[in-house]
Amino acid sequence: MRLQKYLAHAGLCSRRKAETYILAGRVTINQTVVTELGTKINPETDRVWFDNKPVILKRESPKLYIAVNKPKGVVTSCSQQKETIILELIDMDERVYPVGRLDKESQGLVLLTNDGDLHNKLSHPSFNHEKEYVVTTVHPISDVSLTHMAHGMVIEKVRTRRARVHRLSKNKFRIILKQGRNRQIRKMVAKTGNKVDMLKRIRMANINLGDLKEGEWRYLTLKEIKQLTQ
Repeated sequence: MRLQKYLAHAGLCSRRKAETYILAGRVTINQTVVTELGTKINPETDRVWFDNKPVILKRESPKLYIAVNKPKGVVTSCSQQKETIILELIDMDERVYPVGRLDKESQGLVLLTNDGDLHNKLSHPSFNHEKEYVVTTVHPISDVSLTHMAHGMVIEKVRTRRARVHRLSKNKFRIILKQGRNRQIRKMVAKTGNKVDMLKRIRMANINLGDLKEGEWRYLTLKEIKQLTQ
């Protein structure tokens, strides 16, 4: 088993965070500091320590897949001082992790899971899963601006990928992206000379927000999980 997978399965952190810990020299195997990613261990015979504390592999936990309707003001993080975090909205003992981010000012669908393989798959840019948002702007948004967003815009010297954009009203539109750069939609709208008033994510891949109320959560259905993990 790879070391970062062991740390994640033990409930210490996500695999990506485990890589950071390993590179920082905070993990030891049999009293030897390991800094090489991809190092393999035998969970039966090797002893793993993090910051001088033993890391014990727990029994395999059931895989959980959860949809949350994140309210505005909640941070999509597992820990953040003096902030309300997404994990505070759910009531369970099992540790789960958010898939991707949704900035503090935005609201809508966030997926949480303890399935490390799925988490990595959905978080990686090459997966190309769709994310759909409804956006309301402070001022009316022009057809030209919507076309520019659909065709791609240069944001911080990098052109965004083509998107599907559909007008809903004079200052509201729906946009479907296959990428998730930091605050991308807000930056695209700002480039048109406008500003986002409300941003709500309503779909990730095949998972829809539906009528899930703000601040509430639900387990994904077996059908949703099957489609998501295929």
